Formats: sequence, C-alpha cells, structure tokens
Amino acid sequence: MSDLLCVTNRTLCREDFLTRIERIAACHPAGIILREKDMNPEEYKELAAAVMEICEQHGVRCILHNFPDVAMSLQADAIHLPLPLLRELSQEKKAHFTDLGASCHSVEDALEAQALGCTYITAGHVFETDCKKGLPGRGPDFLRNVCAAVDIPVYGIGGIDADNIALVRDAGANGACLMSSLMVSENVTGLMKDMEK
Repeated sequence: MSDLLCVTNRTLCREDFLTRIERIAACHPAGIILREKDMNPEEYKELAAAVMEICEQHGVRCILHNFPDVAMSLQADAIHLPLPLLRELSQEKKAHFTDLGASCHSVEDALEAQALGCTYITAGHVFETDCKKGLPGRGPDFLRNVCAAVDIPVYGIGGIDADNIALVRDAGANGACLMSSLMVSENVTGLMKDMEK
C-alpha cells in the first residue's frame, strides 16, 4: 500500500491535466488531493467530476479540496481544507465526509485540526520548496513534534523527494505528499517507484 498522497497543481502541468491524473492514478497512490484553489466552484465541480471518475476506475482515493459544498453535491466522501475553512465547517457538513483533512503548519494547528474532527492532516513545509521560495523548511524535527502531538495520520509536505523521504518516515509520518515534482515529471511511474518504501 502506497504512503504517498499526490497533490495537484494543474498550472505546473506540461501535458493535458486529465492525462497526467490518469498516469498518477495508474501508480495507485494513497490518494489524490485535487487542489486547484484558483478555480471558481463551477469550474472546480466540472474538473472534480472528471478526476473522481478516473480515480474510481483505478481504485484510488480522490480527495477534493477547498470546496466542501461542491464535494457534497458530487457525493464525494473525502475533503481537505485549510484550517480557516475547516473552522467554519458545520458538524452537519462534516458528517458527509468519511475522510476530513487539513493543512497544518504547527503543533497547535495539528491539535486544533484533530479536535475539529480531522481523520488525517498534512504538515509542512518540511523542506525548502519551489512553491515557497526563500522560506527555509521547518525540518524533520518539526514533523516529529507534530506526529508525536496527535493520534491521527500525518503526511509530510513540502520539498520531499527520493533523497529525503526517509527522514519524513523516520520522523513518524504516515507518508508524504508530492505536488510539483509529480506535475512536471516526465516519468511519473519512475518517480513514484523511487519514492515508495
């Protein structure tokens, strides 16, 4: 079973986005988080429906992002939210989701996300990354502290590659998130294999 969560960013993609999703899904990651925050809800819904179909064909978990109402309308059972949106999500809406995730940047964030009902979290950014140029990574010790503080699965995110993923696992994380590398790689299968345990 893969311990890799794939996070999308279609603006980095050098080929047809759904073709890229198909390639990623064929590698059977732990899940694909459809993170396209610049879209409006209608655009996102159309894209999400197509991505959910691809994921279903491959038996891969599709986790929608940022648009809980869209997720509910598509009968998606997994959503990942930034903490400010998670705080606003009603208990009634939370009940629609089997998997509820949040992006955390501190031990305090992680504890709050757990208290708000998250079934897993991402924690980062662990290493320096192109997405956050010039900002040093918080490091494996940060990740270790987050993992020790909560009882739910933690996935490290940010600048993680084949050379440093062992540090993420050693810190106690359940797995790692890949974003930029998966969107631009010319060999998705090779990249995923390099990152697997």
